Amino acid sequence: MSEWPEGRGDAREDGYGRGSAQAQPEGPRRMPHVQRRQPGQPGVPPQPQQRPQRPQQPPQSRRPQQSPGDRPGRPPASAPAYGVPPQGQGHEAYEGGYDSGYNTGQVYGTPQRSPQRPGGPGGPGLPPTGRPGRGPGSAPDWRKRIKIGSIVLATALLATTIGTYFWADSKVRREVDLAKVIERPKEGDCTTYLIVGSDSREGMSDEEKKKLHTGSAEGKRTDSMMILAACSGGNSMISLPRDSDVEIPSFVGSQSGKKYAGTGKHTKLNAAYAEDGPELLVRTVEYNTGLRIDHYAEIGFAGFANIVDALGGVDMNIEKAFKDEKSGADFKAGEQTLNGEQALAFVRTRYAFAESDLARTKNQQKFLATLANQAATPGTILNPFKLYPVLGAGLDTLIVDKDMSLWDMGEMFFAMKGISGGDGVSMNMPIAGERGGNLLWDKPKVQQIVKQIQNDEKVTVTGN
Repeated sequence: MSEWPEGRGDAREDGYGRGSAQAQPEGPRRMPHVQRRQPGQPGVPPQPQQRPQRPQQPPQSRRPQQSPGDRPGRPPASAPAYGVPPQGQGHEAYEGGYDSGYNTGQVYGTPQRSPQRPGGPGGPGLPPTGRPGRGPGSAPDWRKRIKIGSIVLATALLATTIGTYFWADSKVRREVDLAKVIERPKEGDCTTYLIVGSDSREGMSDEEKKKLHTGSAEGKRTDSMMILAACSGGNSMISLPRDSDVEIPSFVGSQSGKKYAGTGKHTKLNAAYAEDGPELLVRTVEYNTGLRIDHYAEIGFAGFANIVDALGGVDMNIEKAFKDEKSGADFKAGEQTLNGEQALAFVRTRYAFAESDLARTKNQQKFLATLANQAATPGTILNPFKLYPVLGAGLDTLIVDKDMSLWDMGEMFFAMKGISGGDGVSMNMPIAGERGGNLLWDKPKVQQIVKQIQNDEKVTVTGN
């Protein structure tokens, strides 16, 4: 197998203890290349059949798996001792099934790429090598998350809007049937509303009646009346003094269905409501003005006060201080926030003014426009903690006609808001004098107002 220098150890042919006969040690010599003979060549015995070798694994995964019964930190009972072949197998068989981690052909100090493992490009426990955003260890796909979040938000808003609509619609009291009103004027281009504030004490306790200074009279009467015209040319709010002198025309009874002929008798406008309710009031307004009323809306004392309280009060600028024992009003001049009790006293006061009814209607217009302006804000509409209490307080006591939808109510509300913002006019019905304590309308001016509203034009007539 090896060659030794000639002249050394010739006398010892057994090959033991060969060394150098020189005084100095030999220098290094180049050893000849030794080539292992392959099985099948002459003089080489056949090798026993070896098991197929398992694929090599990285060093960190060569630890044998433990069975459930093995103790942590100890090798499994079935595993052979390190470096000892399994029983009944030769060293060569064991060599074929065990990889020591050497003989990899790797140059020392150079990194070796780990073979891929099942379960993904990087194998179990290693981050995937695919595109970003495609695996658990990669960056999140924000575009997809934003898209999904937007869809969820839009769905929630839609469901909330639909739910709110049906909830609010179910609370509206559609009790007035305008189909019972006869001999109606022609329809105009604007949408007209007859808004009525009644002195109804429905649902009020004795303590609330005392607190709000409403008295305890039975039934209900009109405390305020106004026409609201929502037109593209400009909105108009025209107050109708309850002492207005009007003629009660022929009408059909809202309960009996019997037709009553007109007698030509003149009386105060609020007497029509007292005689046969909202249907006769609409019939009387249409007959004396020539203007068709499209919708009717009425609210009582309790509902009015509750709406103001649900809003957290209404900010008003009271130009002149006044006091009225009957309504409970006691106001100083200047900016102030009115609660429900104070707001009701403000719109009901009439005896503190020289022109009692006309001064009161002006205060009513001013307050309603301010109320609508403060309520129709994003802070109220988009805040369910304010919107739902306001709707609940108003819709429980609001009485409208059978054809009035929530959309019509919204249009009415925003028309009042527009007037407060300067988009329209607010006025009393023009007065030409009085007769027996009743206020007489200025007929030529009334006709001009009606014509402008019917033609969807801006009202240019001035009132009292």
